[in-house]
Amino acid sequence: MNFSIITATYNALPTLQEAYASLLSQSLTNWEWVVQDGGSKDGTQQWLESLVDERVNWVSESDSGIYDALNKAISRANGEWIGLLHSDDLYPNDEVLKLVFEASVGKDAIYGDLQYVQASDVSKVLRYWKSGAFSPTLLLKGWMPPHPTLFLRKAIYERIGEFDTQFKIAADYDFILRVFQIPNLKIHYLPQVLMLMRQGGASSKVSNLVAKSKEDLRIMRKNGLPFALFVLLRKIGSKISQFVR
Repeated sequence: MNFSIITATYNALPTLQEAYASLLSQSLTNWEWVVQDGGSKDGTQQWLESLVDERVNWVSESDSGIYDALNKAISRANGEWIGLLHSDDLYPNDEVLKLVFEASVGKDAIYGDLQYVQASDVSKVLRYWKSGAFSPTLLLKGWMPPHPTLFLRKAIYERIGEFDTQFKIAADYDFILRVFQIPNLKIHYLPQVLMLMRQGGASSKVSNLVAKSKEDLRIMRKNGLPFALFVLLRKIGSKISQFVR
């Protein structure tokens, strides 16, 4: 199996259905959808149970947050490659998985660009996160690829380990720093939009910015980045240019 597409969800049935529709539209069909539901009360379980698709692998149970849910889902993944499709996210077109698969030969990690879109109208782009090609020095500037666009071989997850659930908002940043500091990691950047994200996720809410910055600083120090406070300021500043004027 080429891909395990991981989705953690909780009481998000309307957008979960849209995420699944965008996965179904993919021209490459050799995937499984690994859904970790946190015990939703909005009909999510009944809808998942109604799906007549042997590629859907779902569990509904309590968890301690999104990163715990992702850890549980990844532990059930069977694909050679693992990608994320959050319940509020969408693929921008039907060629994403095909493009990633075509680029995967001899690679360990593939990522691309991301667009933040208006929740009520996904055709309206609010921010454009253009990643650029990776260089190790970028980590010292607070750089990271958009996590939802990151595809990794399952072997990388097995090597690096789980998301660190002590971090409630920014465990993805910690995970990415651990991955991108692997010596001789074979990385490929696809210079195109691989994911649409509805504005308003846990790490992008204004109310969480202070808490996220505190976590980011702890993560930088944990992963040995020098001049962590300076790196944090550069990380925050890099987001300003992403907004569409």
